[in-house]
Amino acid sequence: MDCLGCKLANKIESANVIFEDDWVTCLLDYDPYEEGHTLILPKQHYRYLDEFNRETAESLHRATTLVSKAIRNLYDPDGITLCQNGGEVDDLTHFHLHVVPRDKLQSFQPFFVENKEENRPSQQDLSTTRDKLVSEIQLLLDHHPQHN
Repeated sequence: MDCLGCKLANKIESANVIFEDDWVTCLLDYDPYEEGHTLILPKQHYRYLDEFNRETAESLHRATTLVSKAIRNLYDPDGITLCQNGGEVDDLTHFHLHVVPRDKLQSFQPFFVENKEENRPSQQDLSTTRDKLVSEIQLLLDHHPQHN
């Protein structure tokens, strides 16, 4: 298993996991654009969305909804951007969906460039962010079992 995405999704490599089920793993981006910036990765190796089996596609949708709701509840962003790069423009070589909380006055251009803004959240705060999101997701699951 040489794929970093597979290793992260299957917890062979350490990551700040905030939610998982049988098909996907949700973890904090190691270099977050904004606090709560989450990646959703399928546990099976895929490069493209159109390769997914039904269970993985449904799980991706459920996880995206759940993570987005948790981010909205915790951080009250002006919006959330979903972003996915596939194929040769995917530096992870494994499908992953970014779920990024956004401020309406914040330019999203630095998300796509190497020299990113200096006023972004610290990587050192990832464990605190992880704990907040894990707690919020558990509350959502406890109060809305349809997310299970």
